[in-house]
Amino acid sequence: MQITTTPIADLLIIQPNVFEDERGYFYESYNKNLFLQHGIDTDFVQDNQSLSQAGVLRGLHFQNPPYAQGKLVRVIKGAIIDAAVDLRRQSPTYGKYFVIELNEKNKTMLWIPHGFAHGFLTLENQTIFSYKCSNYYNKASEDCILWNDNDIGINWGIENPNLSEKDKNGKLFKGYVSHF
Repeated sequence: MQITTTPIADLLIIQPNVFEDERGYFYESYNKNLFLQHGIDTDFVQDNQSLSQAGVLRGLHFQNPPYAQGKLVRVIKGAIIDAAVDLRRQSPTYGKYFVIELNEKNKTMLWIPHGFAHGFLTLENQTIFSYKCSNYYNKASEDCILWNDNDIGINWGIENPNLSEKDKNGKLFKGYVSHF
């Protein structure tokens, strides 16, 4: 497993060692000891999975403290553009984002620690997205930054994605007061 840094501190790209042959493939998607060696010291308490058609955008979601969640995200089937926005007030990259394509072929994963908003855009029909969470879902602490907020400036490559009502009504970053 290869774990590399991104331009945003603590946000890590994880590339598993994949063993393929004529039967298919095998890879280890999580190994606590390897994660600890790279500073990811968390206990995952909840696994989530979603199925989406092409053009669905989910995000930019997060939970406020004390229910903040770190997430280990990956694609099982299909492809996404994945984005994480730094919401940590003391971070030199506060308000900056990182984008990466995750798909079933590259099997790349992204570790998103708490203190980040997260979202993704599905690029293919029947995309299955999976993520491990470091804290349980808590509806009262959930929050959302508007997916196309000009102050953040993520280029999703789509003008009219398929959005939930929550995502259509996300907060503007300029008015958001971070709890991280």
